[in-house]
Amino acid sequence: MRHAHATTVALQKLKAAGQMPRMHIHLLSTDAALSQVRSRSTGLTAAEAAARLAESRTRLRKSSSSAWRLLLNQFRSPLVILLLVAMSISAFLGDKMDVLIVSTVVLMSTLLGFWQEYRAANAVAALLAMIQARATVLRDGQKIEVPAEQVVPGDVVLLSAGDTIPGDALLLESKDLFVDESALTGESYPAEKKAGAVASDARQSERTNAVFEGTHVVSGTAHVLIMATGDDTEFGAISERLRLRAPETEFERGLRRFGEMLIKVTLIFVIAIFAINVFFHRPVLEAFMFALALAVGMTPELLPAIVSITLARGAKRMAQDQVIVRRLSSIENFGSMNVLCSDKTGTLTEGRVRLLAANDAQGNASDTVRLHGVLNATFESGFTNPIDAALRAETGLDISGWHKFDEVPYDFIRKRLSVVVEHVNGGKRHLMITKGAFANVLAVCTKVAASGGDQPIEAFRDTLQQRFADYSHAGHRVLGLACRDVTDDPVINKDDEQDMTFTGFLLFDDPPKAGAAEAIQELRQLGVSLKVITGDNRLVAQRLGTQMGIASPKVLTGDVLHHMNEAALISRVSEVDIFAETEPNQKERILIALRKAGHVVGYLGDGINDASALHAADVGISVDGAVDVAKEAADIVLLRHDLGVLARGVHNGRITFANTLKYIFIATSANFGNMFSMAGASLFLPFLPLLPKQILLNNFLSDLPALTIATDSVDPEQVQKPRRWDQKFIRRFMVAFGLVSSVFDYLTFGALLLLLHATESQFQTGWFIESVLTQMFIVMVIRTHRSIFKSRPGRILAAATLTVAGSVILLPYTPLGALFGLVPPPWYFMLTLAGITLLYLLTSELMKRVMFSRLEQAQPAPR
Repeated sequence: MRHAHATTVALQKLKAAGQMPRMHIHLLSTDAALSQVRSRSTGLTAAEAAARLAESRTRLRKSSSSAWRLLLNQFRSPLVILLLVAMSISAFLGDKMDVLIVSTVVLMSTLLGFWQEYRAANAVAALLAMIQARATVLRDGQKIEVPAEQVVPGDVVLLSAGDTIPGDALLLESKDLFVDESALTGESYPAEKKAGAVASDARQSERTNAVFEGTHVVSGTAHVLIMATGDDTEFGAISERLRLRAPETEFERGLRRFGEMLIKVTLIFVIAIFAINVFFHRPVLEAFMFALALAVGMTPELLPAIVSITLARGAKRMAQDQVIVRRLSSIENFGSMNVLCSDKTGTLTEGRVRLLAANDAQGNASDTVRLHGVLNATFESGFTNPIDAALRAETGLDISGWHKFDEVPYDFIRKRLSVVVEHVNGGKRHLMITKGAFANVLAVCTKVAASGGDQPIEAFRDTLQQRFADYSHAGHRVLGLACRDVTDDPVINKDDEQDMTFTGFLLFDDPPKAGAAEAIQELRQLGVSLKVITGDNRLVAQRLGTQMGIASPKVLTGDVLHHMNEAALISRVSEVDIFAETEPNQKERILIALRKAGHVVGYLGDGINDASALHAADVGISVDGAVDVAKEAADIVLLRHDLGVLARGVHNGRITFANTLKYIFIATSANFGNMFSMAGASLFLPFLPLLPKQILLNNFLSDLPALTIATDSVDPEQVQKPRRWDQKFIRRFMVAFGLVSSVFDYLTFGALLLLLHATESQFQTGWFIESVLTQMFIVMVIRTHRSIFKSRPGRILAAATLTVAGSVILLPYTPLGALFGLVPPPWYFMLTLAGITLLYLLTSELMKRVMFSRLEQAQPAPR
């Protein structure tokens, strides 16, 4: 697990050190709690809530500095800070004009990066607002839904299964409430919660009358009084202290290592160049400024901005296809994904379950079994699910005289749900009705309802098993139903599910979703294989797999999985198509095994029991109609529960991945070549090959087209299969293209000095023009794996590239060029530079074909 596991570990460390925050909500009586937050049992008025929300937002605004922090981040590079210090020293010594020019270029670069990142962040925030969690609160005594972030202390919140708790709260009333507190306490089983006093020295896990932000409801209902939200909560205080973040994705890790490698190499070269300049007795301050400017120019300082912009644009593109990205870095994993795991209900099937039949133990239609099924579904208070909805939709049954007395909610271990009902004319008789997975219901039955009265179940067990198998082979989802008279003790718990009488079968139909098979085929063409993980029995799951176009699907059941060790599961998990009859905790184990087997794994889930699996996957995917805890655990949320939408999302994720890699390739090819060129030029030139301000201007102009790389088109073959970060290839690419770039730099040096006999200013001007032009046009070469003439670039990228190239050619002939030490070169200088640039592009085109053909051969085939 990603975030939840990291939180649990950190919390345990804090608890061991005695540093857990304590708010003592559990010690308050209801009246004291209401008084403390100035509220009432009917909740706040709308005006009171609005005033408290405005106050909290004002406080947040005063403490928030996201925009300022984003701006300051542009200056956090030690190299930029050193350059600013050096410029200050230079200004103190009197070279104010050059300092003004250099500082202006640095400021323009940082402001440009800030503006682009700020726009990207706002765009993503707008998208996230579309899928925000909501809470049901009492306002003016009425139930209304509000965004969870608008819940304030004093609100009375109504909780039900699947809800994420929006703050630390005291229970006012509850019914069969179980809460998953694993993120806070590390306990894997849900904690039962009840209103009422607890011991004053109760530990976190023993505070049964309080619920806490960051946890979620597994089953039952409650009314709670919110006492604290945000940073004032138990979870918020710890999160503030720990500043936890989700572990790096594969792409983030590769990006970080790449940046570290490039910076280390740059610093080595820059120190060497500075030492060479000092050795040749050039002014120390001038050499220092030159080396620092060179370091800034060669460092890919725009890389974070480019990645943010590209990912934000990718998120906007995916939103147009009904896919909302909650965690930007997951886009890269989405594009690299080669295995998608999913439940079947609502994804491969319509999700609109309908009751086909209610049969007794002998297989005959039974109105009694139908009535008992409807009563069980009508009176259960747990989370909404399609099966209970189908039973509640049944018409023609009069249940007005029936009343609920007690309930044991469904959980994913028992796989049963029991209610106790009584009829107004039933003489105070109480009947417990239990429904659930056939095997789990049969396991608590000792009798079976037969035509001549209840009979011992042993004589009927094989017949019931065969009938269940026949129904399942026909593609029906089958539940078992059992009853027991509990008049003597109608208050029940899980232990009362025993000595029951098996009464019949409930048969449901959930037909395959129209277009699901085609969507699976589309995913398969994109190199993504589908694996179904379901709690349904293997016969139903196997039939569905066949309907989805999987010939002879390989099935592994939860029982077999339970007895497999980790090594055996890793070796087999890739070949299995369907994991059937699984328990919720096995989903996470399957996903971890797939990742260890070398796959990039996505998981599509929308239920309460999917949260841990969503965390365990490389990319967690949920849907807008999912329970809050599933949406909050997911990296990506689909606005439509449709595999076709998912396929388009994968396609867009790969476009984003491809455009991000383009900048990596462009930056490495230019930077590494410039390092070699500067090192060589410093050895034999009696002057600086470029002035510090020229280096920074070169860097600024070269970065302008890169900021539009997110708008570029991507060739279809680059998105046809999953691609992953390949550090070795990037390193080889950097060396190969760096050497080609350096060779043509030296060719330019030779032409300027030996052929054209350039002066110092002409040399600097000539190399400045050649350096910028080659960096401009190499974008057109590297952006595609095809021939440069067979792939059309995006219009914005093409326009930006041509505009900068034209500006560089004209710049030496303008007063602005003179400020940067550039002089107008003769026409034959420009002609020579144009020829060198053209020859460089042709050579780079040939090198590109060699490098990318090797990359294609090295890419592993999808499993």
